[in-house]
Amino acid sequence: MHEIIIEPGRAEANYWRDLWRFRELFGFLAWRDILVRYKQTAVGVAWAVLRPFLTMLVFVAIFSRVAGLTSTAMPYSILVLAGMLPWQFFATALSEAGSSLVSNSNLITKIYFPRIILPASSVIVALVDFAITLGLLAVLMLWHQFLPSWKIIFLPAFILLALVAALGPGLLITALNVKYRDFRYIIPFVVQFGLYISPVGFSSSVIAEKFGDTARMLYSLNPMVGVIDGFRWCLGDTTAFHTASFAISVVISLLLLWLGVRYFRRTEKTFADVI
Repeated sequence: MHEIIIEPGRAEANYWRDLWRFRELFGFLAWRDILVRYKQTAVGVAWAVLRPFLTMLVFVAIFSRVAGLTSTAMPYSILVLAGMLPWQFFATALSEAGSSLVSNSNLITKIYFPRIILPASSVIVALVDFAITLGLLAVLMLWHQFLPSWKIIFLPAFILLALVAALGPGLLITALNVKYRDFRYIIPFVVQFGLYISPVGFSSSVIAEKFGDTARMLYSLNPMVGVIDGFRWCLGDTTAFHTASFAISVVISLLLLWLGVRYFRRTEKTFADVI
């Protein structure tokens, strides 16, 4: 059993220490969110596979047959799914983190714990979904008899980058959502709009081919560009990775995480009163 001692001038140090002390609560909340996500659904966890699969079919039909986009590095359906999976991971993590405080208002008003545990634990749901959908990608690669590159060993690094890219905006939105409930409408818009401005149905190298490297680097202000490009690079698409644009995506992701944590900590003490 642990004691929490509040000392003058030590609030910040104690707060981050409390994250470790409340690790069991973190695990419990993450497990609860996983169990509740597909409870009382007809097909259960199959939704984690159906959503990216059906979206992939739509993108293949639109971009391949209508727009005439193709891929020389890998089959086009694999290119799309390799972009869809990290995007789906980002979108789910952002959505779950963004609504985590409001959906746990009863818990916030009753006991003390580092509130950042709530959005952080909700992101685990997205990680579980992502792990399941990797199986879909493996099946599609077997279908096309496409073997990934040895660079696949770097895939966890890009998953971590996707997590960072989602957690920063998630912390900002969930903190703002406590005071301004309008933000619950912003998350679906960001997810829907972001899908079409991210290189899910096409390679970001197309931007460089048509508009030049400067346009590609500006395009990389979207942090998911570096994640998706890196994901495809791990599978064997050597044209996907661009060092400068990847560096921009990493910097933007880290900046958003810093802003998210800073704003969350600054407003955290008012959550119980406002919510």
